[in-house]
Amino acid sequence: MSVRKKILVNIISVLAIGCLLLTGCSKKDIVITTGFASDELMRINNKTCYLPEMMLYLTTIQNQYEDVYGPELWSQSHDGESLEKRVKDMVLAKIAQVKVMNLMAESYGLSLDEKETEAVKKASESFYESLNDKEREVLNVTEEDIVSFYSEYALADKVYEYVIRDINPEISDDEARTITVQAILIKTYTHDAHGNRIEYSERTQREAAERARLVRDLAVAGEDSFEALSAKYNEGDETTFTFKRGEMEEAFEETAFSLDKDEISEVFATSEGYVILKCVSDFDIDETQLNKVEILAARKEAVFDETYDEFLGTLSKTLNEKLYDQIIMIHDKDVNTKSFFDVDF
Repeated sequence: MSVRKKILVNIISVLAIGCLLLTGCSKKDIVITTGFASDELMRINNKTCYLPEMMLYLTTIQNQYEDVYGPELWSQSHDGESLEKRVKDMVLAKIAQVKVMNLMAESYGLSLDEKETEAVKKASESFYESLNDKEREVLNVTEEDIVSFYSEYALADKVYEYVIRDINPEISDDEARTITVQAILIKTYTHDAHGNRIEYSERTQREAAERARLVRDLAVAGEDSFEALSAKYNEGDETTFTFKRGEMEEAFEETAFSLDKDEISEVFATSEGYVILKCVSDFDIDETQLNKVEILAARKEAVFDETYDEFLGTLSKTLNEKLYDQIIMIHDKDVNTKSFFDVDF
């Protein structure tokens, strides 16, 4: 995933699940200080964020979501904090992330080449032309500002690709394999009147194990289908499970991945009780291909985050808190720009 898309997806996550998911710099990591220019919001080493950049990011996100949910969205709160405040904090964190990644570019000796610079210029011209006079006035941005924002944006994207350049993109079928099994669970516990889990006595657990073995024998005999036996004996909430490695309890996963299609497992113990599995599909091609994409993305994310966090610890970060506290969303029918992130360099 590009940094541009990663930034937008992370901001979207705040609104989707109602909680703040910060990566790297968060507002609380930034030291409060004085001595700023009038519209200077934040400094990270020699990189500075001014008010127009913050307002452009914030207004873009605001308008995208008002289109879907309406302006009343911003009246919502979570744990006593308004959604507007949470999104404002997220935007600040994401701008800080771009600034940090541009400092990383300096340390790596990376810069935009002629072709990339020209692409940024064209994107900037196109976006600036899309702004009406009111938006240009209220956001207080010039075309040169947009070139600067997009240049940092594009360079951050280049840094991301540079950091993850050595990751092996090949994921084996076995590593990414997704399977489907049916399960019959014979529990080894119950619940009391207050919902507390109560383990069976050793004797009752032995009886549960014996019952599981009898059910397994019936399944292997084949007189009744596994589905019918599950409907009759399964004490779990679900019968069918589709999953990949790392998503289930270890004993369940190891047993499931050892089965061939239509094979029935031996009885084995889990934290829930005794289980018998039947493999419905030992290789879902479509799901496996999707899982390869997810595994590769997770690898890239892990490598980048480790490198980023290590570099972040070497930097000084300062915030103009007085100015930051004065920032509010713009509510004006003539300010509806929302295409700042809709660009590919």
